[in-house]
Amino acid sequence: MSELPFTKMHGLGNDFVVLDGRARAISLAADEVRRIADRKRGVGCDQLITIEPSDRAAAFMRVHNADGGEVSACGNAARCVANMVMDELGTDAVDLDTAAGVLEASRDGSGIVTVDQGPARTDWRDIPLARDMDTLHMDMSAGGRAVTALDDAVGVNVGNPHAVFFVDEVDSVDLTSVGPGLEHHVLFPERANISIAQVRARDSIQVRVWERGVGITSACGTAACAVAVAGARRGLTDRSADIHLDGGVLRLQWREDGHVLMTGPVSISFSGILDGTLLNGSGS
Repeated sequence: MSELPFTKMHGLGNDFVVLDGRARAISLAADEVRRIADRKRGVGCDQLITIEPSDRAAAFMRVHNADGGEVSACGNAARCVANMVMDELGTDAVDLDTAAGVLEASRDGSGIVTVDQGPARTDWRDIPLARDMDTLHMDMSAGGRAVTALDDAVGVNVGNPHAVFFVDEVDSVDLTSVGPGLEHHVLFPERANISIAQVRARDSIQVRVWERGVGITSACGTAACAVAVAGARRGLTDRSADIHLDGGVLRLQWREDGHVLMTGPVSISFSGILDGTLLNGSGS
């Protein structure tokens, strides 16, 4: 593939390489995504985003994690892409199509964007889990082994599968060590995003995230959604809360109709051109 223009964006440090595939179709293999995402030899990103045409919304957002795998949703990227499309259309509200469904987005004029991430799903089949289990208290010793001392998780799917662990101190958990085993736990046939959460108050939660296919990330929008839902389900928090991530704060609201609203900032870092040698690997 020849040269491709891109925009580098981030939401609270969760960063993306955004490609526009609406006028010219873009199809990238997993190894090409990995080369672009490489922080030493490529541009570097947590996710690669392709904006594509949609017949049911202003645009379709396709998401690949840094490991090359395609996933259904990315909350921070949804805010960034929605803001980009709103700029193009000269509006403050837009619908964005994703593999997880059509998301409604709006902004307040100060760089703050709200996205309706759709309904949170909590049935074991929807996470999904490998077997029938209470998703409010998931037994992580299922399958005959526990990969860490963390053994009581809340399961939530907000476009992606999530497991949330509530602890007394987030810094007491070595996420680098426990993240990989939990992501690939036998309970998660599609792997899972792992969040370690500490309740500060009824409307405030401190969170660190291990994102599947990425690793530790400074912010994960769908993880923030999952944590807000998990805290409310357990009665630890109200249905609206500030989620404090390594990269900053997102405001979450789990509405009575089940939809999760996420509000936070978006940023553009720079724009550039992806050279063909990077895309075909000849420059590695």
